[in-house]
Amino acid sequence: MSWRDMPSLAALRAFAVFAETGHVQRAGALLNVSHAAISQQLRQLEAHMGLALLDRSGRSLRLTPEGEQLAQALTLGFGAIRSAVQDLTVRGAGQPLHVTCTPMFATHWLMPRLPVFRQAHPDVDLVIDPSGEVMQLVPGGIDIALRYGKGDWPGMETEMLLASPMVVVAAPGLLDGRSVTRPENLLDLPWLEEIGTNEASVWLKSRGVTEAVKAGRIKLPGNLLMDALRAGQGVAVSVQAFVAPDIAEGRLVQLFCEEKGRGYHIAHRPGVLRPGARHFVNWLRRERDSIADS
Repeated sequence: MSWRDMPSLAALRAFAVFAETGHVQRAGALLNVSHAAISQQLRQLEAHMGLALLDRSGRSLRLTPEGEQLAQALTLGFGAIRSAVQDLTVRGAGQPLHVTCTPMFATHWLMPRLPVFRQAHPDVDLVIDPSGEVMQLVPGGIDIALRYGKGDWPGMETEMLLASPMVVVAAPGLLDGRSVTRPENLLDLPWLEEIGTNEASVWLKSRGVTEAVKAGRIKLPGNLLMDALRAGQGVAVSVQAFVAPDIAEGRLVQLFCEEKGRGYHIAHRPGVLRPGARHFVNWLRRERDSIADS
């Protein structure tokens, strides 16, 4: 098909609506434009095609035989487009909203606040996938990811949700009064990591530590990791916001704090979000703003 030879979609739509209503004024009202704009579109369509599509000899406009033929084709064409759009819209609206985040984030931030979203949008079905694994966001799959980092992931639209640096923490009982001035002072202790993540390994490497952890690493779900951390079963790297209450109450000691500018981001594919995802992102923004205002 030679698309350059096709009339403009606006002109074809104006003609189709005129053919359906039989009135320039009604067509303009349906398309939310003036009747003069409709008349102009009709004349441009005739000029483009080199045909008289309208009989202007009487008091009112009527379709010529050529106009009738085009109107029938447009009725079929726009009807098929309308059906496809409605089908896809309904199908998309019927799919659950799929959100992925780490178990730690789900436990400490998302789940305590989720009833507010459910109350505001009971019609939105949700699938919360608490996984440390980084997943591809593909059409028909995961809609929104809530992930920690700098937000510079290629091909993703991102915005900061919860700004918080990473910290290294341990229970006072595990440290037993030892002096900790550099990471090597902790290598004889066990290290805890959330399943699907490697924060401890990444942090030690970033500090230039090449020696192995002598007491080994233990992989745990996010909620069990926090219990083990408070019980003094190991050292862990965590988001500061999640362990701040434990630090304030003395259950944990902050040993190191990493750079600012990192945090949990809202991430999704570029383009228009479907309604459920749009409602969810707007709710996340309101929660973020309410925290900033408090």
